[in-house]
Amino acid sequence: MVSEQKPPIVNLTCFHCGDVCLSDSIHIDEKIFCCEGCKTVYEILNARDLCNYYELNVQPGKSQKSVFAKNKFEYLDDAELASRLLDFSDGKVSTVTFFIPQMHCSSCIWLLENLFNLNEHILQSRVNFIEKKLSLSFQTEALTLREVVELLASIGYEPFISFDDLEKKSKSETNKTLYYKMGIAGFGFGNIMLLSFPEYLAIDVSNTTLRTTFAYVILLLSLPLFFYCGSEYFISAIKGLRKKFVNIDVPISLGIFTLFAKSVYEVIANGNPGYMDSLAGLLFFLLLGKIFQNKTYDMLNFERNYKSFFPISVTLKKSGIEKIIPLSQLKVGDRFLVRNGELIPADSILFSGKGHIDYSFVTGESSPVDKNVGETVFAGGRQTGSAIELEVLKEISQSYLTQLWNNFQVKKNEHYTFSGAANLFSKYFTFAVLGVATLSFVYWMNSNTNTAVNAFVTVLIVACPCALALSTPFTLGNTLRIFGKNNFYIKNIQVLEDLGNVDTIVWDKTGTLTENSESEIELAEGNFSQKELSKIKALAGNSMHPLSKKIYYSINEPTQVAVDTFEEIPGKGIKGIIDGDEYAVGALHLSEKMGQETSSVDFLATPINSEVFIFINGEQEGKFRIKNKYRKETPGVILNLRKEYDSYLLSGDNNTEKEYLTTLFSSEEKLRFKQSPADKQKFIQKLQSERKNVLMLGDGLNDAGALSQSNVGVSLSEDILSFSPASDGILSAKVLEKIPVFLNFTKASIRIIYASFVISILYNLIGFYFAVQGLLSPLFSAILMPLSSISVVIFTTLTTTILAKRKGLL
Repeated sequence: MVSEQKPPIVNLTCFHCGDVCLSDSIHIDEKIFCCEGCKTVYEILNARDLCNYYELNVQPGKSQKSVFAKNKFEYLDDAELASRLLDFSDGKVSTVTFFIPQMHCSSCIWLLENLFNLNEHILQSRVNFIEKKLSLSFQTEALTLREVVELLASIGYEPFISFDDLEKKSKSETNKTLYYKMGIAGFGFGNIMLLSFPEYLAIDVSNTTLRTTFAYVILLLSLPLFFYCGSEYFISAIKGLRKKFVNIDVPISLGIFTLFAKSVYEVIANGNPGYMDSLAGLLFFLLLGKIFQNKTYDMLNFERNYKSFFPISVTLKKSGIEKIIPLSQLKVGDRFLVRNGELIPADSILFSGKGHIDYSFVTGESSPVDKNVGETVFAGGRQTGSAIELEVLKEISQSYLTQLWNNFQVKKNEHYTFSGAANLFSKYFTFAVLGVATLSFVYWMNSNTNTAVNAFVTVLIVACPCALALSTPFTLGNTLRIFGKNNFYIKNIQVLEDLGNVDTIVWDKTGTLTENSESEIELAEGNFSQKELSKIKALAGNSMHPLSKKIYYSINEPTQVAVDTFEEIPGKGIKGIIDGDEYAVGALHLSEKMGQETSSVDFLATPINSEVFIFINGEQEGKFRIKNKYRKETPGVILNLRKEYDSYLLSGDNNTEKEYLTTLFSSEEKLRFKQSPADKQKFIQKLQSERKNVLMLGDGLNDAGALSQSNVGVSLSEDILSFSPASDGILSAKVLEKIPVFLNFTKASIRIIYASFVISILYNLIGFYFAVQGLLSPLFSAILMPLSSISVVIFTTLTTTILAKRKGLL
């Protein structure tokens, strides 16, 4: 590629997005834009008198350098596919919800909620800024879904639509049944209490018919509670018993059944409502605890598969005609186009063009690989050069990426959990309760049949381990909520239990301890004049690659020279003729033809701590050295955690920074360099064989084996919606310094669970003492049972909340 460009002009910023402008050639009046895309967005807003967008925030827009192709959203013309994306449609009005990752400020909210000013057929639009979601409704007869998406993309807010989103739409009913059950239980609880007020106030209802009628109405209200709302526990208990395993739902189910059976007897025999109010309250609080346990952040899907990262459509090429189709319709033998920056969705053969494939999505290291016509290109690679044409070799589900992904789904080793402890406790607890209840019945049977029955029933009711069942979900559920507010997203409460047992921490380096988007560059060798440095800067200014930009800004010289010709070969380097001399910046032994460069070092994919060489007329005259830039929180976090945890570093990079890292990790023995993904996983296995509970912090799919193998795998990410499939949690990079606080808080939460266990057991022992003597009535026992559950919920929730405030998490 050869092009002539003016030298960049320093200190020009885009009026729309704030990016640096290489020239002032794109402008409207005094407003300068970095590209035609940003200028177009401004023109659209200005034409509709919506430039208040720029008054709310300075340069609020997103760069439009990568303007979408006109037919990019052609796949949305497919009626079936579009209907699967819509939330609702009656043929006249449709509603849809999009994820808008570009949303970042009040200007974004204002513009997105004023879409009706851009198109009169958009009826309304509402923004959920926290989740970066946009919900809008539009007139179906006048506007298509494709046109809506194109409108959003044209103003810089292209929705993120993944291949996996289509499947999520059909799974939106998850957990609704549990909410229905809790709602019915709450309705029954309130109404049964209302109808039972004569019993609470000891009012003598002289009209026996009225009293009996109320009792049967209460019984009718209780039937759906017992058979529908209580089914969660009965089914679980039955499944456990079929497998000859007594889980914690067995004694809970036994208590519910006993309470219901005794109440039915009271209704039929004596015409009073029995203890149905306590039954309803018990079920309501148990279901509430189950919902709290199951509820995590819906905006994050931890069970992601490879489809989540693939585009929703692909450009099919047939008989010279290009057509965009849904990715799901791509078949073996189809030929399709992949343009610069696009992900390759299936293992394919390169049919035409020059492939320069970046496999960082798979390997985690940015080392593009050259591919020639006839060679195999694996799924998961990203083309970084001009457009290429590929022919599908394997179905998407059979691709190398899919196999790699599935291989990383390593099953965790079995380990101690509170849920397991509760089930183990309930196994012996159930037999003990049945034994005590039976002995109490036999003891009192000889003297008083009524006392014997009451003793049997009250023991079963009062000893129901409901508080034990609720303590873990409410404690760790509240901890999940607190962590989420601090940008630490945990998969489920099971992970929190594991996190509390961690004693060893293993760190990845690149992208975890270092910043992905930042690196330091310096001129390491070369005696250049100011004029020569100005020419090198001018050459780098003609490339839009991030590394070229870093070189450009590292040179503090004015650039008033023109590059007569400019050539950039992806992965090799850049060169141009300036004042009759050939300047080149790139890999070692860069030849005049550049395409014949023989070095194994890639310029545009330069590894961290590597060197980029400067050539003038084919002679090497100097070099730049690129260094890691560590996150500012890195030293403090590692030194803090070293006091309590055994810490290690695993890195795929070389050992050029060993001296600095040794000061952080205390010794060279803690450091491992040039580690492949398999090496990282084996090292975790070795630690676990030494009975270590390992927390792995990394990023990228290349860490997936280690993340999945570890007891807890946490992905550190600049973007919390992009993370390894094997991660148990996502930690936003901006809260890296809070890792010690999170670990400490998790251990404190576990201590709170132990305390609630003690409270629950003491309660049951005291209840036993009075119940076996026949001193408690079933009514009093049934009231005490939900009260004990409520007390545990209040204790765990308040304690974790107060603790979070003390630690600065709330």
